[in-house]
Amino acid sequence: MSKSQDTMISHLSRPDAELVTWSNTYVTGIELIDEQHKELLNLTNQLYKACLDGEGHVMFKEVMHRLVEYVKFHFSAELKLLEKIHYPGFLDHKKQHENLALNILDAVKSYDESKKLLPNVFVRTLKDWVFTHIAVSDKLYAAYVADQKKKGLLSDQQIRDLMK
Repeated sequence: MSKSQDTMISHLSRPDAELVTWSNTYVTGIELIDEQHKELLNLTNQLYKACLDGEGHVMFKEVMHRLVEYVKFHFSAELKLLEKIHYPGFLDHKKQHENLALNILDAVKSYDESKKLLPNVFVRTLKDWVFTHIAVSDKLYAAYVADQKKKGLLSDQQIRDLMK
């Protein structure tokens, strides 16, 4: 095993290991959305830590259910904003959210019924999908919002008011 592989395995087995860290890649420039994305990151890391814990099935299930509830809240808030600002890609973005929500709910149902789900694989898949979605799809509407702000058609205060 190479030294870099040793380092990676050592890092991933630490109790404070994180699967994903916040970076500018995920910044939309919309304060409330960025705060929600940070919470999704936090919950994803909690789920990952539950996978690393040998006794983590109860914790995994608890964090997974919290994550599901938060994803529902976040998707609802994000779509509400996109609809109110007349984002041209609204329907496509909504469909992406629906697909992710169905995948998560199917995984939760499978886990609840038979525990066939491999938690570590699920968390990595979730991380890849959610954070790729943020870095790509959410950046598209972020660019639209930035353009609307530049044209004077939208302000940070209006965005905060729309998200109430």
